[in-house]
This record gives sequence, structure tokens and C-alpha cells, in this order.
Amino acid sequence: MASPPVSERLALDDLREIWPILAPVDRVLGFRMLDSEGADDFFLALAPLDQATILLGLPAGERRLWMRMLAPDDTADVLQEVPTDQRRALMELLDDPTRREVTALLAYAEDAAGGLMSPRFARMRPDMTADEAISYLRRQARTRLETLYYAYVLDAEQHLLGVVSFRDLFTAAPTALVRDVMETDVVTVPEDMDQEQVARIIAQQDLVAVPVLDAERHMRGIVTIDDIVDVVQEEATEDVHKFGGLAALDAPYMQTSLWTMIRARAVWLSVLFVGEMLTASAMAHFEREIARAVVLALFVPLIISSGGNSGSQAATLVIRAMALGEVKLRDWWRIMHREVTAGFSLGCVLALLGLVRIVLWQALFHTYGPHYLRVAAAVSCSLVGVVTFGTLSGSMLPFVLRRLGFDPASASAPFVATLVDVTGLVIYFSTADLILSGTML
Repeated sequence: MASPPVSERLALDDLREIWPILAPVDRVLGFRMLDSEGADDFFLALAPLDQATILLGLPAGERRLWMRMLAPDDTADVLQEVPTDQRRALMELLDDPTRREVTALLAYAEDAAGGLMSPRFARMRPDMTADEAISYLRRQARTRLETLYYAYVLDAEQHLLGVVSFRDLFTAAPTALVRDVMETDVVTVPEDMDQEQVARIIAQQDLVAVPVLDAERHMRGIVTIDDIVDVVQEEATEDVHKFGGLAALDAPYMQTSLWTMIRARAVWLSVLFVGEMLTASAMAHFEREIARAVVLALFVPLIISSGGNSGSQAATLVIRAMALGEVKLRDWWRIMHREVTAGFSLGCVLALLGLVRIVLWQALFHTYGPHYLRVAAAVSCSLVGVVTFGTLSGSMLPFVLRRLGFDPASASAPFVATLVDVTGLVIYFSTADLILSGTML
């Protein structure tokens, strides 16, 4: 398929604007309508899934150019988005050295440091002089370096000895040895470290790149800040999906098929529906109390929603603190103490509001009958108990999931709310039975 004439070229900004709503076939067509310079910039800025879509939609003769434009780590990311039966054909488009690098990267888990790293980094020997090192770096930069953040000093067995910043190298005396200029206190990550932990280390240490070492401390590559930006967005999206009560989606919303969307949402909805059946069972258990004091049913939504809301708040705070590394498993006791205190205080605030509301409505509309003060006491005391329990449950559930080896983000807001609904009803009607016994019950 020939390139379109100049009169049919598409502006880069126009394609960026309409890209999310285009079907895969239209995306390829729009991409081929860009001029060469715009196409280069646009292709390199795309996510791996979109790059894979473009590559598979291009004529076979055009794929080689775009495959060879990608760095090895980016190529590996693209191949992981391609159906298995089409990977070999794309791999054959690469030159031999790049193919070996990409094959090595594909051996790592996609979400591990090894799967993120680039094997192309600036390296030098410790016995070089500063002038020799600068000349050597210049030759590397002309050939196969993806980025130039730091230069890494390696011995003959490729063990990491230290790191040299370009500032220190250029300001050093021409005859100074690299081993005398390098920093030996280097932050590193193992090749099997999870990408979320790598992102946290880079953020905490304010790094632009971090070396990746294998079990024998051979340096295998570097993870750069631009890789981590994608990781942070991916992890945040996954956590938001889980916290919203659905399985994490692997593709952008508009590129996810309707069936995949339904399947991702149906599982959790079914689990939550089964959980809510327990709420109906709890209501049936207190059917006698509701029949004798119908006014109690008026406050059921108020009680259970307050508990669910407080639990969701606590879960959100704890899960985010865990994600940022601010809270560890060993901190569960401190968190429990803080959240019980916070839950009790919040419950008292809501109890006061509920008390004022019942008294005010009784004065204006005579809604709750002669025992309205007891009703107000039952509702207020229940709110304190339910909000405290909701806060405690929401804060502790992420710790339980982490201890069992699950993602704390699975303690989604709907899940916490469903858990608190059942217990909230039990607390409410038990409290009402105690306070209203001998009068309305």
C-alpha cells in the first residue's frame, strides 16, 4: 500500500485528538496519513498496545522500519501485546544483537524490574582515565545507547563497582582514574523485584535511573524514570479498578470489548450480590422488631450507609498509605488504635446530627410518636457502634489481605460496604431492642 499524497496528509494534533475513538483499522489508516516526521514522534509516544496495533496493521514491508526504531525494552513491551503466533514474524525483523537483547528481556516477568529495564546503558572500566572515559562514552552514544543518565563502572565480569555522573567526569582532571571519581554507594534493585517496588525506590531516592542486578550482582540493565511513569499510571489504574469493585482491565476503556467489560464487572457484582443476601437474612431475623416498631425501618438506610461510608474512607486511606510505603504490616496495631478512636469520634458526630434531626422532625411533624427520645437514643447509639465498626473493618481488611498474600486494593469500597451492611443491621436492631424494650418492643 503506497503512502498517501501530500494533499491527503493528516495533521498530528488532529490524529491525537480523535485517536481514542478510532477503530484499529482507522488508527492504522490515520497513522499512515501522517508525514514522516510526525509519524516518528507519534509512534514513539504511543503505548505498547497501540504500537502493536499499528505494526500488525501495516503492510509487511513497512514493519521492519518501525520495529527497528524501538529500543529493546520497548520492543519487548510491544511483543507482549502481540498474539503469540505473530511474535516470531516480528522478531525476525530485528537485527541479531537486538533480537538477543529482546529475547533476554522476554524471559523476565512483565511486571518485574528485568522486564522493565533497558540493556543499553553507558559503561566503562575502573582503570580508564577521565579523558579515555569521555571518548569511550562518545563512541557508545553514537551507536547503541538508549539513554545517557549516568555511566556505570563494571569489572571484567560485569559486576557493578560504582557510578559516575557526567558532571564529575567532565570536571575531573584528564588523567584522573575513573575508580577515583566514581561513587560506590549505589542504589540498585534485583532483577525480580516487582515494578511497583522499583517505582517506589526511584521516587524515594529521587533517581532518574536505577541499575538492575542479577543474583550474582552482575549488572543487567537500567530502569529509567520514563519507564516508571508508565508503571505508576498502570498500577494506579489497576488499583482504582479493584477499589471500584471490578477486575483490572488490561486495555484502555474504549479499546476493551463489551464482553470483557461485562466479565470484569460481573464477577465482583455477583460476589457482592451474594454478600447482600446476608443483609436480607439479617432483616428477616429482626422481622418481629420491625413489625412492632415500623419506625425503625425508616433509619435502616441511614445506619448502614454511614457504616459503609466510614469503612470505605478508612480502607482508602490505608490502601493508599500501603501503596506509598507509609504503612507496613507491622503497623496494624497502631492503625487499629487510630481508626477506633477516629471511628468513635466520627460516630459521635453523626449520632449528634441524627439526634437533632429526630427531635426537630418530631417537634415539627410529630413523626416518631411518644417514645421519640428512645428512638433517637437507639439511632444515635447505633450510629456510634456502626461507624466505629465500619472504620475498624475498613482499616483492618487491607492488612488481612496483605497478610494472606492478596492485593490490598481488593478491599474495594463496595466490598467493605457490603460487609458493614450486615453487621450494621445486627448492631442497629440489637441496640434498638435493648433501648426500646418495654415500650415499643
